[in-house]
Parts: sequence; structure tokens; C-alpha cells
Amino acid sequence: MHIENRIPEIRAIGEEKKIILTGDRPTGKLHLGHYIGSLKNRVALQDQYDTFIIIADFQVLIDHLEDSHQVEANIREIVLDYLSVGIDPTKSTIFIQSALPQLTELTTYLSMLVTVARLRRNPTVKAEAQRVGVDSERDNIVYGFLGYPVSQAADILLFRAHCVPAGEDQRPHIEQTRELAERFNKLFGEVFPVPELLVSETPKLPGLSGEGKMSKSLGNAIYLSDPAAVVRQKVMSMYTDPTRKHAADPGHIEGNVVFTYLDAFDPDIHHVASLKEQYQAGSVGDVKLKKYLFEVLVRLLEPIQSRRTEFEQQPDYIRHVLRQGCIHAREVGEETMKLVRKAVQYDYPNLLISQ
Repeated sequence: MHIENRIPEIRAIGEEKKIILTGDRPTGKLHLGHYIGSLKNRVALQDQYDTFIIIADFQVLIDHLEDSHQVEANIREIVLDYLSVGIDPTKSTIFIQSALPQLTELTTYLSMLVTVARLRRNPTVKAEAQRVGVDSERDNIVYGFLGYPVSQAADILLFRAHCVPAGEDQRPHIEQTRELAERFNKLFGEVFPVPELLVSETPKLPGLSGEGKMSKSLGNAIYLSDPAAVVRQKVMSMYTDPTRKHAADPGHIEGNVVFTYLDAFDPDIHHVASLKEQYQAGSVGDVKLKKYLFEVLVRLLEPIQSRRTEFEQQPDYIRHVLRQGCIHAREVGEETMKLVRKAVQYDYPNLLISQ
């Protein structure tokens, strides 16, 4: 693959496809949970929708204020993962949140349309506050944390997105975005489509221990870039059935992480069904089962990692993808902001004309 010639051009503004907005916070390399939960779906959707993928580097400061020096390297890692799984920058616009001043401007307008009480009622804000040990009802919560849903709404509405592909757990954020869009449209006139949540049918992938979802912070993830030896070690340490003492004992399928992963990643559903029958009958052991899962994951990861290796050798291409993506995102965002400023009557044309 000669990727040096695959330089994306800015796509035409106003294509006749519906628009989706999705993205990630740059916390580091992406893992299998990201792949099955969103990346695989993004690759499929990029031919059907005009796709914008935001790397939310402002929002990552909620958790990484003291180690923000790592964000630049994390952005590069995320773009490598995007390209390696098949996200095509000629079909999907990949851009960095902080590179768009229009997002900051729109966030300001939207922040005038929501109360602190409403933000505190957002279930996702409450859950995230609990995760990081903050009380969302107390005054010591920082504005950036409490205002996260407003920033996220601006991300979506700046591109006038029709749909947001996300898990069911993100519904409170989408509902708040819908409220802000409706309130703005009611006050100032129809500017924004009211976005819909495009719910992923894939449940969250559990971590290796079976406790909680796969997560970098919990140290229970298999990364898309993990070498085969590392994948093997992680798979062999996976949680199976604690009630099963010997390989010949009947085993349980429910809650067995190995079978959860096989259901998610093995296209041979008939073989997986056969393994389940054997496991329940006590005719297949955990070690054999884990070795098979390792083979399945290596088959999935080998082509992804091969492409990643090629892209790693093209740093100029990575920079160009981001530069072109930011240019296109700013152009689309500025068209939206012209509508917003006109609606709010903040375009001030006579004051800004130079004499």
C-alpha cells in the first residue's frame, strides 16, 4: 500500500448526505472496546453519512489537566488507530477540537440557554462526577466539568449534525443537546437540526477481569496496537468461570468473558455455538478456549497493525490528514456560525467594515 499518495482533499461543503458527529477524547491508544463499540461502526457509516470525527482535546482536560503535555502524542496515536482500522480521511473529516475557534464561540452562545440546575441534573454528569470523586451538587465542582454537556452540544450543533452514533449511556447528553437546539431555534429562528441518537447495538465490552467496561484507567484493556505476545498474556489471564475447578467440569456461559469476546469478534458463529455446548458439557477446557480466542483476536489485529506500521512511517501524512480535516471543519463551522450570528443579530456588519 503506497499511502504517501493517499493525501485527502477538502470535500465539498453541503453534500446531500445526512451528517453525523462522533469522536474521542485523546487519552491514549484505542482498544478493542473502542473498536467494537464505535470504530467498526464508523467505518461502515462513512459511506452513508457525511462524517465528522472530533478529537476532543479541550474536554480531555477534565481528567488530564496536570499531564496535558501528553495530549499531542495521544492525538497522533488516535489518528494512527483511526487510519489503521479503515477510517478514510477522504470520506470522514478528522479534526482537533481546539483548532476550531467557532466551537468556543458557539459554546458561549449555548451556555446562555441552560441553567446550572439543569446541568447538575444530567445523569452522565452525575456519573462522571462520582467516577472522579467529585460531588456535582457542591460548589467546588469546576465550570469546565459541569459545562461539559454544553461543550459537547456545541461539537454536535456546529456541524448541524442529524445523528450522533453513541451508546445508550450517552442519551442524557444527546437529550441536553436537543434541548439546547430547540431552545435556540425557538428564540432566534430555525438554525439547527435537532439531532437524533443513533444507538449502537453492540453492548459495552467488559474488561479482562469481567468487572466494568474495558478501560485504560482500569488497566483491563487489549489495545489495537498490542503485540501478539502481549495479547496472548492478557487473554490467558482472562476471567472465565470461577465455579469450574477442572477442565471436565460443566462450565457456565453467562458472565464468562471469553465467550463474550468470542461473540463480539469471531465471525464463525456456528463454531462459537459448538464451543458453548462443549463448555457446558465439560468437554473443552479454559486453556483451549483461551488459545482459540487468542487466534481469533490475532486474525483481527494483524491487518490493523500492519496498516498502522505503514502509517507510522508517514508522519507528514498524519499531519496532512489533521491539517486538511481542521481546514474543512473550520469552513463548515464558519458557515454555521454565520447563520448563528445573523440569528442572534451579532454579525455587526456595519461596525466591522474597514474604512
